Amino acid sequence: MMKIVVIGTAALLLAAPSIASAQAPSSPATPERLNAVDRNTLVDMRIDLTKAALQLTPDQEKLWPPVESAIRARAEDRRARVAKISETVGRRADQNAVETMRNRDPIAFLQRRSETLAQRSADLDKLAEAWQPLYKTLNPEQRQRMGALAVLVLHDMSDVVERRRAQAEDED
Repeated sequence: MMKIVVIGTAALLLAAPSIASAQAPSSPATPERLNAVDRNTLVDMRIDLTKAALQLTPDQEKLWPPVESAIRARAEDRRARVAKISETVGRRADQNAVETMRNRDPIAFLQRRSETLAQRSADLDKLAEAWQPLYKTLNPEQRQRMGALAVLVLHDMSDVVERRRAQAEDED
């Protein structure tokens, strides 16, 4: 049973970017590929699979709600960042390449990037704080499964980052 849960979790975490990539963008200027329902479904599935993989005891279940809230808040903040990027890209879509380069403000870019990284850092801090009490109660087997999930997620994230870099290089 445990192998099925782990394999299912791995399949979802590895397939999620493929599903996202397969979605047609709403317009050429928007990087968002999933609609709100799809995003929420994906977050729900990842939460459910994580919880199932950990096989929480009734006492541990009591510590789960803050973790789930932190995961959802992080996903919502990401959605807001993507929407903000889409808005910026949409405004620039009306300009030609020369105008876009001429109107770039590197200081404003650095400030926006700093704000984004600060928000992501705060989200990760909240997530770590939410996990801490639950993690302390996990047995060695649960900790091993959590570690395996973390490795899968980090591997998945690095694949997405690499694909984005390759796309950016292709566009240049």
